[in-house]
Amino acid sequence: MNAVLSAASEQHWIALSDPDVTQAELDAVSGVLGSPRLSHGPQVAVFEQAFARYVGREYAVAVGGGTLGMMLALKAHGIGAGDEVITTSYSWRETAHAIALVGATPVFVDIDYWSGVMVAEKVASRVTLKTRAILANNTNGHPAPWGPLRSLAQQHQLLLFEDSTEAIGSLYQNRLVGSFGDCAVFDFSQPAALCCGEGAMVVTDDDDIARAIRNHGSHQPTDRSSLVVNAHAPYQACMSELSAALGLAQLARIGEILERRKYVERAYFEVVKSFEGIKDPYVAPDVDTAHWFLYLVHLGTRFSKSACDAVVEDLRRERIDAYVYCQPLHTQRYYIDLSSGNRRGKIPVTEKLADRAVALPFHCHLSEEQIAFIVSTMKDASVNVGAGAAIY
Repeated sequence: MNAVLSAASEQHWIALSDPDVTQAELDAVSGVLGSPRLSHGPQVAVFEQAFARYVGREYAVAVGGGTLGMMLALKAHGIGAGDEVITTSYSWRETAHAIALVGATPVFVDIDYWSGVMVAEKVASRVTLKTRAILANNTNGHPAPWGPLRSLAQQHQLLLFEDSTEAIGSLYQNRLVGSFGDCAVFDFSQPAALCCGEGAMVVTDDDDIARAIRNHGSHQPTDRSSLVVNAHAPYQACMSELSAALGLAQLARIGEILERRKYVERAYFEVVKSFEGIKDPYVAPDVDTAHWFLYLVHLGTRFSKSACDAVVEDLRRERIDAYVYCQPLHTQRYYIDLSSGNRRGKIPVTEKLADRAVALPFHCHLSEEQIAFIVSTMKDASVNVGAGAAIY
């Protein structure tokens, strides 16, 4: 083992994510801790307003998590039992669970091989009389094809929901993700670039929808006598003042945070490109900027799912916090029990990618030495379970 690898291997665990926290975040949280209010309060309202301005939406509603936020968005639009929502089963954040949680039926479609996002033509083939909406992901930071998806939604009079839980800051045709769906959801738990522990934001331009999301999400003390608000049993899905203060500080620095992550991405590629078969992360022609959620490396097609699992195990043995990126929803027990159409072998491109995509540590605290160690270990591990150059 060379000197670089030897030194790197003696270090502590290399975490998958490590939030970018500075004195600004510490001061913000300290200020809340010294205040008389820790639960949902004025800091949350300020965070909502600031985030709506950032994305370019009229309204933002802070909630407890991404899946919860999507569930509230679906409920606010009246989606429930008997409705179908077309979505993808390929994602790190399984926000599409929200469809089943409101009683609707998720209809899974395949994805583009290169970008990992929905394909409008594949969505169109699954539209039925029961279809009420499309829920598309900006998967791993790569924006979905929002132009074709919006045209398809208008053609069939469908709602369009945007899962931006993995993609803050990414740009599609000079517009930030989160600005395309009837509602969009962002998540602020790890390993998100903007991280405030737990929490999420639902954004929309519809005042009635924003109000409905709030009413479904929580009831404030001042609402207790309202007949309108009390028509719904709330989920008590509030964000705390601590999370909001941390989120506000992170939002003020989001450009800096994303640029630091771009530096790490470039450092990864400088190492990765020296290996046969490695290509730049794919960015579709209509995408201006993709801010990656995780750094994904794909094993060659000759590698099986078990070989991928073995590579991840080898990485973790070397104290590298790596994971298989996705366990497709249509292969998970809950959805297999939900529909006979959900099982392995039904959505081939999704399964091909999921079987071979490894998520490597990705955060601004990684050193070039650590990145070199991670990629070299990945290469060695893949050769151990295969033959020749392993990733592409």
